[in-house]
This record gives sequence, C-alpha cells and structure tokens, in this order.
Amino acid sequence: MVKLNRIYTRTGDDGTTGLVDGSRVSKACPRVAAYGTTDEANSALGVARLHAAGDHLSMIVRIQNDLFDVGADLATPGADWLPDAPQPEWPPLRVVQSQVDRLEAEIDAMNADLQPLGSFILPGGTPLSAHLHVARTILRRAEREAVAAAAETPVNPAAIQYLNRVSDHLFVMARHANRLEGGGEGDLLWVPAQNR
Repeated sequence: MVKLNRIYTRTGDDGTTGLVDGSRVSKACPRVAAYGTTDEANSALGVARLHAAGDHLSMIVRIQNDLFDVGADLATPGADWLPDAPQPEWPPLRVVQSQVDRLEAEIDAMNADLQPLGSFILPGGTPLSAHLHVARTILRRAEREAVAAAAETPVNPAAIQYLNRVSDHLFVMARHANRLEGGGEGDLLWVPAQNR
C-alpha cells in the first residue's frame, strides 16, 4: 500500500520526476505524458461516476482502479513481461490480459442491447454519456502517448492494449447509457454536411 506523508517534496522543481524504480526523467518525456494523461482520464471518470448507477457505476469503479494499475505500469521501467527477461526480486505491478478480457466481455454484453451503428455518433446525450465521451477521448490520447513512449523505451504491451480497449468500452457504455436513460432519444447521430 502506498503511504504519503508529504504532498510536496520539491524534487520536481527542476522539471524532472521520479519513476517507480527511483530513476529520474524529464516531466516532458512520453512515459510521463502517458501516465499523466491516464490520470487525467481517471479524473474525468470521477465526474462521470457522479451520474452513474447500477452496472455502469460498478464498471466505472473497476476501470478507475485499473487505470491506477495502468499508471503504475507505465511509471515502471523495464521489460520483465518478456518471456526470457530476468525477473526482479519484487515483481512490479503490471497490467495483465485478464483485465483486457474483462473489458471485452463487458463490451460484448452492453453491445448486445444496442442497435448496430449506421452513422458516427455525436458525443453527448445524458450527463453520464457526455462525461464518458470526455474520458474516452482523453484515453485515446493516453494510448497515443503510450505508443510514443514504446517507440523509445520498453512499455508493457498489455498496458497499451488496455488503453485501447477501455476507450472502446467507454464508447459502448456511453451508447448504452443513452439507450437506458436517454428517454428514448438514444444515439445522437452525425448528419454529414447538415449545416452547409
């Protein structure tokens, strides 16, 4: 368990931050951007959570916890997930396939209640749906930043896969929320060239 006695340490005043292994990197490096944006998305989900109930609330709570796992994974250098990599004495927290699999099962269950899409949809609808779309787009940015980090240094592929799948999940949950709570309104559909 993490224990924080002091909130400010002044160690980052020089524009660097500490990673889980104790190394220091620039706050502008892609790894830091990726876990910082993941934290931003988690905060957006905290607002969505205010509008959620039932299964939607349960899923958001699990995803928020998983996003802390993703952040910890991204903040931990190394490639210990590779089959022939030496294993550290204290294995770091890594995202695992079962977390991605759970997202896929939930996506499939929610999607079974929805009509196939015939158009792109506009973000919005119910308050829950609108906030889920905000979190979803932030997670797409986190995924892009994690991919950029992986181009420079080893990044757990399962963490990137989780970021990809969780944004899909939030897209489907936003549609599901609009269907269940939108007063029959459902999806807000994009109408190409509607305002020409």
